[in-house]
Order: sequence, then structure tokens, then C-alpha cells
Amino acid sequence: MKQFISVHDVTDINALAAKALAYKANPFADRQLGADKRVGLLFLNPSLRTRLSTQIAAKNLGMEAIVFNVDKEGWALEFEEGAIMSGNTVEHVKDAAPILGQYFDILCMRTFPSLKNREEDYSEMLIKQFIKYAGVPVVSLESGTLHPLQSLTDIVTIKESMLQSPIKAGTRPKIVLTWAPHIKPLPQCVANSFAQWINAWGEADFVITHPHEYELAEPFTKGATITHDQDAALKDADFVYVKNWSTYTDYGKVYENDPAWMLTEDKLSATRYAKVMHCLPVRRNVELSDEVLDSAHSLVTQQAGNRVWAAQAVLAEILRTKS
Repeated sequence: MKQFISVHDVTDINALAAKALAYKANPFADRQLGADKRVGLLFLNPSLRTRLSTQIAAKNLGMEAIVFNVDKEGWALEFEEGAIMSGNTVEHVKDAAPILGQYFDILCMRTFPSLKNREEDYSEMLIKQFIKYAGVPVVSLESGTLHPLQSLTDIVTIKESMLQSPIKAGTRPKIVLTWAPHIKPLPQCVANSFAQWINAWGEADFVITHPHEYELAEPFTKGATITHDQDAALKDADFVYVKNWSTYTDYGKVYENDPAWMLTEDKLSATRYAKVMHCLPVRRNVELSDEVLDSAHSLVTQQAGNRVWAAQAVLAEILRTKS
């Protein structure tokens, strides 16, 4: 693996998920793999689980992890090619990225979309510029359109849950991605990424449900069944992934905030005692009810814990490719 930006960088999803679960069982199995190696964690936006889980994963592999909060501690970066830097930006990525590439063996970076300019956000210019100029492998800790480490974690968690509570023999799990209300517009990254990975995995019956006007970009959802009827979508579901996202077509807007879309125990009664997932942080009793989050349905804590093992599997694959 030369980089980790999307599912397209993974040759075998099941093998990578199996490696993550193997690390969960034996975290220090490859403690010498990253010896004398450094990973730079660059954050242009806030983080809790992504930052800490990646640091722990690197340490488990023997790596030194250095965190740099670019938005708070660094110069304002310019990403446009040919820019006349007479404004607020101080340093061009063409100058900064190659230096970081000398300091680190792997660069991991997290950015958020602006939700103001769809073409700019979906061009993934920020992370592509680092890939172009850094000269070392780049791992996405979330970008303008995708969150691949979260999605790998999600598949790891689904597979782990199916090992613990097998579904009916000879059947495929039914996985539902449902939109949820929120108080402000959020990016489509997690939803895009989850759809991309579940479709690429190809081992589930996948349904996406959301209100009208909340369609995601087709390249990510192609292969899924899409419906505006949440109750119909939830029927006989084995896993329900809850996530808010803002509008894609009329970009970054909130058209609908109907509390009826919040997932409750009553709604789950139509499922096959479905397990419920969310990437966190979650707005309790807005996106998900307390009764669901605090019930045996919820996988969210297990899911968040698995972030370590997903990150460890990815870093290990990149280290093996480099060696």
C-alpha cells in the first residue's frame, strides 16, 4: 500500500480488516516494524478519536508519532498553483510539504470541507497537493469528501459483530445508512466513505435512506438501494449506521430537520435486533436517542475503540510496502 486515501488504495478489504482484528488480539505483534520511523499527524481541524487512535496505533508499531496542529501552530498555507501570495497565506504547500517529507516516513493529515464551494471541496486539492509534493506515503485522517479510516473501522466492527453474533446462515447482512437530524450542516465525508466501502466490500445488502434533497454524490452510492422511506429501509436490517449530512446538490445546506428521522427503540422494532453504529461525536436525542445509545443495540463504543486497530493495520501495510 503506497497511500491510504480511499477504498481504491486497498487490494483486499477482508484481509485488511482481518489484520486489524489480529492487532486487536495482539497489539504488539509487530512492535519492531516501525522502529526508528516517524509519522507526522497534521491536523487542519479538531480531532479526538482520529488523533489519539492513530497515535496509539503508531506507538504499537514502534513508531514515533508527532502531532502538528497546522491550523493553530503553523503558517497559513497556500494550496493554489501559481498563486500570487499577497494575501493572508504565508507559506506555499510546494515549500512546506517536501520539508515535512524529509522529517517523516509517513504523513497523515486531516482536513474538512468548507461546505461553501462544492467543486473546490470535491477536488480534494489540499490532500492531493501533499501527495504531489511530500514524497512520502500520505494517509487521510479525513478529507473534503471521504473518511477512509473510519470506514475501514466500520467494516472491522461489522465483521467482528458478525463473529460474535452470527446472522442466519446463507444470508447476507442488511446494512442501512440512515440520515439523522442535526443542528447545523455537516460534511458528506463519513456518509460518502461508508457508502463507497460497503459497495466495494460487496458482501451486504446495502440501503441508504434520507429525506428528499439529501442525495449523496452518485459515484459513492452506486450499487446501493436508495429510499426516502426510513421505516421501509429499516425493515429486517442487521446493522443501522446513523449519520447526518448536509445537501450535496444545493451544496452545504440544511433543508430538513424533522425529529421524526431520529433513530429510536420503536423504529428498531422493525429490524432483526439491529446493531447501531455512529462515528461520534453524536448529538444525543437529536441524531440518536439515549435509549438506543445506552442499549445493547449500540456498537458505538466498540466501533470507536476499533479505530486503533484499523489505523494500525493501515500503517503496517504502508511500512511493509516501504521496506
